[in-house]
Amino acid sequence: MWAGRVLNAALSGASRGRRAQSALAQLRGILEEELESIHRAGTWKSERVITSSQGPHIHVDGAPGGIINFCANNYLGLSSHPEVIQAGLQTLKEFGAGLSSVRFICGTQSIHKDLEAKIARFHQREDAILYPSCFDANTGLFEVLLTSEDAVLSDELNHASIIDGIRLCKAHKYRYRHLDMADLEAKLQEAQKHRLRLVATDGAFSMDGDIAPLQEICRLASQYGALVFVDESHATGFLGATGRGTDELLGVMDQVTIINSTLGKALGGASGGYTTGPGALVSLLRQRARPYLFSNSLPPASVGCASKALDLLMESNAIVQSMAAKTLRFRSQMEAAGFTISGANHPICPVMLGDARLALNIADDMLKRGIFVIGFSYPVVPKDKARIRVQISAVHSEEDIDRCVEAFVEVGRLHGALP
Repeated sequence: MWAGRVLNAALSGASRGRRAQSALAQLRGILEEELESIHRAGTWKSERVITSSQGPHIHVDGAPGGIINFCANNYLGLSSHPEVIQAGLQTLKEFGAGLSSVRFICGTQSIHKDLEAKIARFHQREDAILYPSCFDANTGLFEVLLTSEDAVLSDELNHASIIDGIRLCKAHKYRYRHLDMADLEAKLQEAQKHRLRLVATDGAFSMDGDIAPLQEICRLASQYGALVFVDESHATGFLGATGRGTDELLGVMDQVTIINSTLGKALGGASGGYTTGPGALVSLLRQRARPYLFSNSLPPASVGCASKALDLLMESNAIVQSMAAKTLRFRSQMEAAGFTISGANHPICPVMLGDARLALNIADDMLKRGIFVIGFSYPVVPKDKARIRVQISAVHSEEDIDRCVEAFVEVGRLHGALP
């Protein structure tokens, strides 16, 4: 009898093993089919490997010689600034590699509190809270702030992290057409039945290089009793007279309730994000925001780099002022050559091409000519709106910009994107 039980157990185990292998084989088939469909659509995203520090001039694995980088979010050129690097090294030496803890257990150092206070002063807000990324800041905010009694009104082209954050909350959700203030007003009128109304928008839209009409948004918010939230990831550090962002640029700093932004772009380019706004909101986020409560503290070196970047920015706006002329130089030359450049007066300069495969092929040929740019296609941008997003940095020289334009013209003609 016992031998029969052993045999049955063995047969049962073998059957479970076969089922597990069958499930794995089924999964592989599904995944391989999906991956192949991405290849067929021409939207496969390859990762180029950089073998140097970040900056306007880099080295790329497999590409001979130096490469001019025109696709980093390194707007102020601070990613490799010697004072920023030195601050990171000093903080690493003094405070260690990491905390091995979330903030509320044993993961808060003096440098974290100092940086939060500095961010709040920079934005002229009451308080600030750090996250591992701005994506975390966005996924942490809405769920805590809004309930099923409330409403959130979101621009249809908001960043994926705002969209995902809004999905997590129980508020009633309204989506208004991109930059369409008449549609926003209609949605605000419809949302009057809710307790709180929050208008959520990017300050500068990362794929299109256009800027939210914050003056009109704030006017409508005031008229209909709404709050305003702005993600300033592609504005902090370089838009506005002193780099405070789109709210400073458009003169509405006192009318925007909540700002989320990043330390991973203009402010040193390492990692980290934050929310800044009313002190009571920040206090509640410390108690309930899941990405804050369940993620390790921002590493000390990242904190040190970001803190020094803010110091440099607050000491002088000379770097900020240099970007406008360089952005205009690139945009005007490209438009004169026959390219369509989306947005206006922002260092994000999307070269609109439409076809995904064309964008990827042009980007590959640009690299062969010493220019690092990346093609963006669905699902990062809408279908049939593929583009190459060029990003101007304060540390690009005029010669760098002219060389980039010349390469675009040459490759554009080669691929039939120009007459």
